[in-house]
Amino acid sequence: MKVQLKRLDDAFHFEASNEQGKTMQFDAGPDIGGNNKGVRPMQTLLMALGGCSAMDVVSILNKQRQKLDDFQIEIDGEREAGKEPSLFVNIHMIYKLAGNVEPEKAKRAVELSMEKYCSVAKTLEKTAVITYDTLLNGTKIN
Repeated sequence: MKVQLKRLDDAFHFEASNEQGKTMQFDAGPDIGGNNKGVRPMQTLLMALGGCSAMDVVSILNKQRQKLDDFQIEIDGEREAGKEPSLFVNIHMIYKLAGNVEPEKAKRAVELSMEKYCSVAKTLEKTAVITYDTLLNGTKIN
């Protein structure tokens, strides 16, 4: 796996690309000289956690022939205050699934992702407590 970063301005704006040419942009906030033209690196860790787990959940539910109509994940990360580096210490995820999905299968798909399959979760759990709730069609199931 290989990625590349290229600086786009004379401040903190960068473009990252992968081996397939897909890109995303990073930047810092104005408080340190950035221009808000991209996401912050620590935000991308939370995005990666969500993306990793979402792909697991979709894959598991597809194999179980569950009909998923909509799927969103909200992620809130708390970092150490007043420390450098400021690592994540608490992360809470809210899985919002909708469709003709059996509640136990939805619950188990999320559990399998977080406890077994998601490499990003396994990396982040070395410093952060990761908790989650699962909602199916607006009802909490765990």
